[in-house]
Amino acid sequence: MPTTRTAHRSPAAVVHARPLQKGQQTKAAIVDAALGLATQIGLEGLSIGALAEVMQMSKSGVFAHFGSREELQISVVREYHHRFEEEVFYPAMSVPRGLPRLRALFDNWMKRTSVEIDSGCIYIGGAVEFDDRPGPVRDALASSVSTWLAAMRRAIEIAIEEGHLRADTDAHQMRFEIHSLILALHYEARFLRSPDSLQRALAAFEGIVQRYRSGSAAGGADPGTPGTQHRATRKERVR
Repeated sequence: MPTTRTAHRSPAAVVHARPLQKGQQTKAAIVDAALGLATQIGLEGLSIGALAEVMQMSKSGVFAHFGSREELQISVVREYHHRFEEEVFYPAMSVPRGLPRLRALFDNWMKRTSVEIDSGCIYIGGAVEFDDRPGPVRDALASSVSTWLAAMRRAIEIAIEEGHLRADTDAHQMRFEIHSLILALHYEARFLRSPDSLQRALAAFEGIVQRYRSGSAAGGADPGTPGTQHRATRKERVR
């Protein structure tokens, strides 16, 4: 999800030209199963033995694809990041620059969050597990989260350049506030089971946007209106 990537990847960049070999298919299936487990029990809950049981494979068979539990955890982090890009980042790149794209990024983020309220978020859960545990797994998690937050910050900077947000907007501060909404949403929805948490997060995002909007944008048509209509029809999935 680096901001240096183009909005649409070239055919050469899309790995669909040749089918995966059997070993690669097996490894991909293991990572998929491991990701499913990690969203429920956390990265620390993953074990070669538990995964072998789920995959109906021997422990040595699973171990041969990764070499260590740590490498398995890192592979899960990378796969989660890849799916996050595909669902949140890349679809927003087809939306016009500025506030519409920023809204699309948040809108896509909220779509994914509404599902993860039930399943769990690797980024948030992993931060709790590895916040004070230095090592390759923590580094992989931190790198993935930092890459996404940098992309969000760049979207804010572009909205400033387009005149949709005030010229004196602190992009880092606005990004911090938007990220805080997601963290609060997970806490309220997953832990406190607040039934209106998704709507409150959406309302808070609109409040942030309005606070940072430029005078010219505030006086004209809202460049992010299409996304607002879509969000209004989404069902909240908080149990």
